[in-house]
Amino acid sequence: MIISAHCKIEVLAYGANYNGRVRYGYVKLRGVPVFQSSWRGKFPDRRGVNIFVVNPFKCSVLEARQFDTWGNANAASHLSSYLQRLKHGSIIVGVSADEPTKRLAHALPTLKKVGANVANVTYRGAFAFLAQKGFPAKTLLRKVLTWQQGLTRQPHISATVRGTFVEMCR
Repeated sequence: MIISAHCKIEVLAYGANYNGRVRYGYVKLRGVPVFQSSWRGKFPDRRGVNIFVVNPFKCSVLEARQFDTWGNANAASHLSSYLQRLKHGSIIVGVSADEPTKRLAHALPTLKKVGANVANVTYRGAFAFLAQKGFPAKTLLRKVLTWQQGLTRQPHISATVRGTFVEMCR
Protein backbone atom coordinates (compact mmCIF):
# COMPACT_ATOMS: atom_id res chain seq x y z
CA MET A 1 0.00 0.00 0.00
CA ILE A 2 1.30 3.47 -0.89
CA ILE A 3 0.42 6.35 1.41
CA SER A 4 0.95 9.90 0.16
CA ALA A 5 1.61 13.05 2.14
CA HIS A 6 0.32 16.43 1.07
CA CYS A 7 0.32 18.62 4.17
CA LYS A 8 0.13 22.41 3.88
CA ILE A 9 1.77 24.06 6.89
CA GLU A 10 1.68 27.77 7.65
CA VAL A 11 3.56 29.37 10.54
CA LEU A 12 3.68 32.97 11.81
CA ALA A 13 5.93 33.99 14.72
CA TYR A 14 6.07 37.25 16.64
CA GLY A 15 8.07 39.14 19.20
CA ALA A 16 6.74 41.48 21.84
CA ASN A 17 7.40 45.19 21.42
CA TYR A 18 7.55 48.45 23.32
CA ASN A 19 5.13 50.24 20.99
CA GLY A 20 2.02 48.43 22.23
CA ARG A 21 1.39 46.95 18.78
CA VAL A 22 -0.76 43.84 18.84
CA ARG A 23 0.96 40.81 17.31
CA TYR A 24 -0.46 37.40 16.46
CA GLY A 25 1.23 34.08 15.84
CA TYR A 26 -0.10 30.75 14.69
CA VAL A 27 0.48 27.32 13.21
CA LYS A 28 -2.06 26.16 10.66
CA LEU A 29 -2.38 22.75 9.05
CA ARG A 30 -4.44 22.78 5.85
CA GLY A 31 -5.59 26.27 6.80
CA VAL A 32 -6.94 25.22 10.20
CA PRO A 33 -5.28 26.78 13.27
CA VAL A 34 -3.70 24.24 15.63
CA PHE A 35 -1.91 26.97 17.61
CA GLN A 36 -2.79 30.61 18.21
CA SER A 37 -0.98 33.10 20.38
CA SER A 38 -0.84 36.87 20.70
CA TRP A 39 0.93 39.82 22.24
CA ARG A 40 -1.80 42.07 23.65
CA GLY A 41 -4.36 40.38 21.39
CA LYS A 42 -7.31 38.08 21.90
CA PHE A 43 -5.32 34.84 22.35
CA PRO A 44 -3.13 33.81 25.30
CA ASP A 45 0.55 34.72 25.00
CA ARG A 46 2.40 31.39 24.54
CA ARG A 47 5.77 32.90 25.40
CA GLY A 48 9.02 31.17 24.40
CA VAL A 49 9.53 28.43 21.85
CA ASN A 50 6.59 26.26 20.81
CA ILE A 51 7.30 22.95 19.11
CA PHE A 52 4.91 20.78 17.11
CA VAL A 53 5.58 17.32 15.73
CA VAL A 54 3.44 16.81 12.64
CA ASN A 55 2.22 13.64 10.97
CA PRO A 56 2.52 14.69 7.30
CA PHE A 57 0.34 11.83 6.05
CA LYS A 58 -2.64 12.77 8.23
CA CYS A 59 -1.64 16.46 8.37
CA SER A 60 -2.19 16.46 12.12
CA VAL A 61 -0.26 17.34 15.27
CA LEU A 62 1.24 14.34 17.03
CA GLU A 63 2.69 16.37 19.91
CA ALA A 64 2.78 20.00 20.98
CA ARG A 65 5.07 21.49 23.61
CA GLN A 66 5.69 24.98 24.95
CA PHE A 67 9.11 25.89 26.33
CA ASP A 68 9.01 29.21 28.20
CA THR A 69 12.63 30.17 27.63
CA TRP A 70 12.02 33.57 29.18
CA GLY A 71 10.40 32.53 32.43
CA ASN A 72 11.77 29.06 33.12
CA ALA A 73 15.50 28.59 33.77
CA ASN A 74 15.31 24.92 32.69
CA ALA A 75 13.23 25.39 29.54
CA ALA A 76 16.18 25.45 27.10
CA SER A 77 17.59 22.22 28.52
CA HIS A 78 14.15 20.62 28.27
CA LEU A 79 13.77 21.88 24.68
CA SER A 80 17.18 20.49 23.74
CA SER A 81 16.45 17.09 25.33
CA TYR A 82 13.04 16.94 23.69
CA LEU A 83 14.43 17.63 20.20
CA GLN A 84 17.19 15.08 20.70
CA ARG A 85 14.65 12.39 21.67
CA LEU A 86 12.53 12.85 18.54
CA LYS A 87 12.81 10.13 15.91
CA HIS A 88 14.96 10.59 12.83
CA GLY A 89 12.70 11.87 10.05
CA SER A 90 10.19 13.59 12.35
CA ILE A 91 8.56 16.72 10.91
CA ILE A 92 9.09 19.55 13.39
CA VAL A 93 7.48 22.98 13.43
CA GLY A 94 8.96 25.63 15.71
CA VAL A 95 7.40 29.02 16.40
CA SER A 96 8.52 31.64 18.87
CA ALA A 97 6.23 34.01 20.72
CA ASP A 98 6.80 37.14 22.78
CA GLU A 99 10.41 36.67 23.97
CA PRO A 100 12.26 33.41 23.23
CA THR A 101 15.92 34.32 23.74
CA LYS A 102 16.52 35.20 27.41
CA ARG A 103 17.38 31.65 28.51
CA LEU A 104 17.70 29.90 25.14
CA ALA A 105 21.50 29.37 25.17
CA HIS A 106 21.47 25.68 26.18
CA ALA A 107 19.19 24.81 23.25
CA LEU A 108 21.07 26.73 20.54
CA PRO A 109 23.41 23.85 19.50
CA THR A 110 20.48 21.42 19.20
CA LEU A 111 18.38 23.92 17.25
CA LYS A 112 21.32 24.51 14.92
CA LYS A 113 21.65 20.75 14.44
CA VAL A 114 18.07 20.60 13.08
CA GLY A 115 18.83 23.54 10.79
CA ALA A 116 17.42 26.37 12.91
CA ASN A 117 20.41 28.58 13.67
CA VAL A 118 18.84 31.30 15.79
CA ALA A 119 21.92 32.29 17.82
CA ASN A 120 21.81 35.82 16.36
CA VAL A 121 18.18 36.50 17.35
CA THR A 122 18.17 39.09 20.13
CA TYR A 123 15.73 40.13 22.85
CA ARG A 124 12.14 39.98 21.54
CA GLY A 125 13.27 38.94 18.08
CA ALA A 126 11.31 36.08 16.57
CA PHE A 127 11.71 32.92 14.50
CA ALA A 128 9.79 30.14 12.82
CA PHE A 129 11.09 26.93 11.32
CA LEU A 130 9.93 23.79 9.58
CA ALA A 131 12.40 20.92 9.78
CA GLN A 132 12.78 17.21 9.25
CA LYS A 133 14.99 15.74 11.95
CA GLY A 134 18.21 14.41 10.48
CA PHE A 135 18.00 16.59 7.35
CA PRO A 136 19.12 20.09 8.41
CA ALA A 137 19.69 21.24 4.83
CA LYS A 138 15.94 20.90 4.20
CA THR A 139 14.98 23.22 7.07
CA LEU A 140 13.00 26.36 6.30
CA LEU A 141 13.93 29.10 8.75
CA ARG A 142 12.57 32.62 8.95
CA LYS A 143 13.67 35.08 11.61
CA VAL A 144 13.80 38.71 12.61
CA LEU A 145 16.76 39.56 14.78
CA THR A 146 15.30 42.44 16.80
CA TRP A 147 11.94 43.59 18.11
CA GLN A 148 12.25 46.65 15.87
CA GLN A 149 12.45 44.46 12.75
CA GLY A 150 9.39 42.63 14.03
CA LEU A 151 7.34 45.82 13.80
CA THR A 152 7.48 45.73 10.00
CA ARG A 153 7.94 42.02 9.29
CA GLN A 154 7.01 38.86 11.16
CA PRO A 155 8.69 35.51 10.41
CA HIS A 156 6.31 33.57 8.16
CA ILE A 157 6.49 30.16 6.51
CA SER A 158 4.05 28.63 4.06
CA ALA A 159 5.05 25.21 2.75
CA THR A 160 3.65 21.88 1.68
CA VAL A 161 5.22 18.66 2.94
CA ARG A 162 4.96 15.99 0.27
CA GLY A 163 6.13 12.43 0.10
CA THR A 164 5.15 8.81 -0.11
CA PHE A 165 5.44 5.88 2.21
CA VAL A 166 5.26 2.28 1.08
CA GLU A 167 3.70 0.01 3.67
CA MET A 168 4.59 -3.62 3.21
CA CYS A 169 1.65 -5.96 3.75
CA ARG A 170 2.07 -9.61 4.57
